[in-house]
Amino acid sequence: MSKVSRRSFLEKAGVTLAAGSVPIEAKAAGGTGAGKGSPAGKKPDIEDPARKGIARCVVEWSYSSDKAYADPFNDVDLDVVFADPQGREQKVPAFWAGEQTWRIRYTPLAASRYTYRTVASDGGDLGGRHGVLEVTAYQGDNPLRKHGPVRVAADHRHFEHIDGTPFFWLGDTWWMGLCSRMRWPEDFQELAADRVKKGFTVIQIIAGLYPDMPPFDPRGANEAGYPWEADYARINPAYFDAADLRIRYLVESGLTPCIVACWGYFLPIMGVPKIKKHWRYLIARWGAYPVIWCLAGEGAMPYYLSKNPKEDVAAQKQGWTEVARYVHSTDPYGHAVSIHNGRSEVEDPAVLDYDMLQTGHGDRTSIPNTENVITGGLLKTPLMPVLAGEVCYEGILEASRQEIQRFMFWTCILNGAGGHTYGANGIWQVNTRERPFGPSPHGRSWGDVPWDVAAHLPGSEHIGLSKGLLMKYPWWRFEAHPEWVDPHWSHEDYIQPYAAGIPGEVRVIFIPPAWDAPKVKSLEAGVSYRAFYFDPKSGKQHDLGDVEPDSTGTWPAPLTPTFADWVLVLEKKSA
Repeated sequence: MSKVSRRSFLEKAGVTLAAGSVPIEAKAAGGTGAGKGSPAGKKPDIEDPARKGIARCVVEWSYSSDKAYADPFNDVDLDVVFADPQGREQKVPAFWAGEQTWRIRYTPLAASRYTYRTVASDGGDLGGRHGVLEVTAYQGDNPLRKHGPVRVAADHRHFEHIDGTPFFWLGDTWWMGLCSRMRWPEDFQELAADRVKKGFTVIQIIAGLYPDMPPFDPRGANEAGYPWEADYARINPAYFDAADLRIRYLVESGLTPCIVACWGYFLPIMGVPKIKKHWRYLIARWGAYPVIWCLAGEGAMPYYLSKNPKEDVAAQKQGWTEVARYVHSTDPYGHAVSIHNGRSEVEDPAVLDYDMLQTGHGDRTSIPNTENVITGGLLKTPLMPVLAGEVCYEGILEASRQEIQRFMFWTCILNGAGGHTYGANGIWQVNTRERPFGPSPHGRSWGDVPWDVAAHLPGSEHIGLSKGLLMKYPWWRFEAHPEWVDPHWSHEDYIQPYAAGIPGEVRVIFIPPAWDAPKVKSLEAGVSYRAFYFDPKSGKQHDLGDVEPDSTGTWPAPLTPTFADWVLVLEKKSA
């Protein structure tokens, strides 16, 4: 594959840096090198020109060295240390951009005056630069800039923006969304627009080291090749130049990228030191954006054809635990960290900030495991948000259709999950009509439904409508209350109603198809409710009028409008 430079790719794509990014080229005395009078490779003392930025937006500039490094990626690391007026410092890694150039991306979180200085690991001329960054307030309406990036909330159950605004995690699965089968810009932007319209907020996407294929499989390449050169000798900056356009576009669309570094089995293939370099590069490239981190997909799962699976599992658990600590120590922004399949994939769950679970693709047979691991995860320590990060892709194995998508969304959320991720078979692997993904290393193919057909499967719209209903209420205060409804789900019968809400304010009950409507119980004396049925397929409401419980606080709900799954909502009547 021909190499594509950053400039030529941007020109070919017909785009410039997106609004909200502030590109600045470093122009020190004598140019971007060491400066006049500084012997090549020696640490200079150069004051950069004054720079300007916007709070919660990326500001970016470059540095070059007069020293001709033989292997720039491996020979030197460059960091830029930023300090706010209170003296609080952030050590931000720069990334090698090709040839003898490094770029720094930084997002100041508040309007203020920052100072900075560069530090080179070899003491050379990339270090010793210093300057001032003047930052003004953000004036736009992108929620990821208006409210800031996403973090774990103080209750350790949910997510929120850094200004405290609750964040509803509704994820979609684009594992291979950075490969060339998802054409830029037309395919990628089309899918992003569809997901924004439906209410999704998170896109789970892998940084080029994909599952279901061997390393350096042509199906994993983008316009500029692979993320790494052969034998993992060094990173390929041109690959990430192309990927940058996609990641930046998600952010500009108000979608939070959940960056998955690789699939878990790359750890024994590459080794922990190279995985750490991969992570340092991702942090330098994308840490300035409002991202969420996932260490790896199926972290402890060995390669499909591994000859030493037991040894690989143990090595991967130990290795990903070590890498997690490295990511926490390297990321200056403190983005939330997890690993796909959750606590079981590491030796010490304290290295994780949230619990991202994979609970199966068996249609209805996956329901018990899903409910058990969600509710069980909420009882474990340390306390952290729990969510189904992969469950029953719509259409996979010719099953898991829209009714399963609704069931998994509602039951997980009402049982206390901190969010939910949807997936469609055809999108995660980016099938196209001309180029279906094909078989995995085990020889089996997951199907050939094209991504643009899968994008319109009804389940994605149904859970978007369902999320829209919850957004009308303070959903982050909801707690599971199965005792509010009779019958209700149990470990003996999972296909029964699920209930959650806020006592005295609102109750939300998911009712799977049932011949008889359930009874709502334990209604508070002195609280008047009105009720309606919500159709998660259309978003329409069927008004039920005032709730009139008996003397025990029990109200028999009317029959559902059709023999299907419905959501029953009881709202406290305003005075």
